[in-house]
Amino acid sequence: MSDYLLTVGLEVHVELKTRTKMFCDSKNDTDENRPNINICPVCLGYPGTLPVINKEAVRKVLMVGKAVGGTIADYTEFDRKNYFYPDIPKGYQISQYKHPLVSGGTLAGVKLTRIHLEEDTARSQHVGESSLVDYNRAGVPLMELVTEPVIHSAEEAGTFAKELQLLMRTLGAGDANMEKGEMRVEANISVSKDGSLGTKVEVKNLNSFRSVERAIAYEIVRQSQLLDGGGAVVQETRGWDEQKQITFSQRKKESSHDYRYFPDPDL
Repeated sequence: MSDYLLTVGLEVHVELKTRTKMFCDSKNDTDENRPNINICPVCLGYPGTLPVINKEAVRKVLMVGKAVGGTIADYTEFDRKNYFYPDIPKGYQISQYKHPLVSGGTLAGVKLTRIHLEEDTARSQHVGESSLVDYNRAGVPLMELVTEPVIHSAEEAGTFAKELQLLMRTLGAGDANMEKGEMRVEANISVSKDGSLGTKVEVKNLNSFRSVERAIAYEIVRQSQLLDGGGAVVQETRGWDEQKQITFSQRKKESSHDYRYFPDPDL
């Protein structure tokens, strides 16, 4: 396994600390335990409703962009990311694709690709054979930060996540409590022997610094043993089982064209 070079790129979602949601005036309150209280026709995707941009959420992303030395956009737009799932009532998520608010920058010695703004999804809960959806979180302002694939150890990935949490709290942009889902890490992991990028596997929704490091460490072993045995790594999305301390296959990895991005005509 020491013959393999690990390469990791991180995608980190952080809920922003604002009074209201991203495109409506429903309350942004992560401490609300009662389901479906902070909701309105806009964040529930009712026909005929129109979104309005939360200026404070934009300001907080720009603060983070300046803090990491990124380039602030002179033109930006919101896009529709189309996919069907119960946690997005509109049938699409409002995000940013070609024109993010921030490009470049560095944090903890790691080069950044972009920082953009989008709306969070609802929270799904599975009880027995039933699935329940709580829309309190739907529409909450969500900052997504994407790094370059320049991380080469599990410890470096964990350190980066800790530095980002510290930055968000220092700026007052977000509390970034991982145990409350306010900060969620996804790791794109590959190994190779020749220094090139191997086949990428994405491990989603890592909700602690320890999980980030352990999931990456597990994938190094899994992918290396697979390649040494003459197999091939499949590009896919995997989850992390905290109890078993293993990753598990969830679905085939989507590409950007699968989401049919286009500029949101209402914004």
